[in-house]
Amino acid sequence: MTFCMTFEIPGEPHGKGRPRFRKFGSFVSTYTDNKTQAYETLVKQCAKQAFGDTELLETPISLYLYIKLPIPKSYSKKRSEACLSGLEKPSKKPDIDNILKSVMDGLNGTVYKDDNQVVNVHMTKVYALIDFALMHPVI
Repeated sequence: MTFCMTFEIPGEPHGKGRPRFRKFGSFVSTYTDNKTQAYETLVKQCAKQAFGDTELLETPISLYLYIKLPIPKSYSKKRSEACLSGLEKPSKKPDIDNILKSVMDGLNGTVYKDDNQVVNVHMTKVYALIDFALMHPVI
């Protein structure tokens, strides 16, 4: 049986930040920065809204992410057209692998039991005519 779920995540995609460290005497704790936590919470909320109260998936997962980034306002009309036609790709931050980490961690315990169930990933990062970035995960 195949199950497919699609939803949008509004706002700028945010890649997983590096772990932060805090020292209390001789004890060191590791934590995630606030921006990453906020983005993973947004992913979780969007997934819950799309997924509803269905039980967590326990099967192998294929994850497809279609990331739309806004064209920078500083780009000329000619360069913007190149972005829309696919001649120029968004090869700047956020890094595609860090976006994947944030999304997978946000879906962890929301859509599937653990992100080790993800066996296939396909990601595309494109420029689009939008006022804000949208990401379209398909599970």
